[in-house]
Amino acid sequence: MTVSVTNHLNFRGDARAALEFYQSVFGGDITIVTYKDAQSVQVPSEANQVMWGQVAAKNGFRVMAYDVPSRMPWDEGKNAFFVSVRGDSDKEITALWEKLSVGATVAQPLAPSGWAPLYGMLKDRFGITWVLDVATQYKAS
Repeated sequence: MTVSVTNHLNFRGDARAALEFYQSVFGGDITIVTYKDAQSVQVPSEANQVMWGQVAAKNGFRVMAYDVPSRMPWDEGKNAFFVSVRGDSDKEITALWEKLSVGATVAQPLAPSGWAPLYGMLKDRFGITWVLDVATQYKAS
């Protein structure tokens, strides 16, 4: 069983610049998937914003980020990050989801998505937002 936990930072239009900056500081590889890449454009002006991005370095540094769509509330002090948990199998992620979801508010039910075999988002009983998914290879710009 392999589970990793990564900081997932939320921005309003600055995710690409932030990821590029973090890469310049920590090194590593950058991956950016735009709303357009994921075929998830709801507001045309946000098509090239970051739906999911990551910087991963050989030294172990890893950070993920995205641009919160304008249709969703965002406040740097209230919705500044998620805790992202990525596993290797549906079974592994489902088991963790079931435990985390006790007393939680589900924002996105755990289910297959256009970018992952299994993805879900919830706010736990302590007010922490968790994103769980099954790891996959990303093909993006």
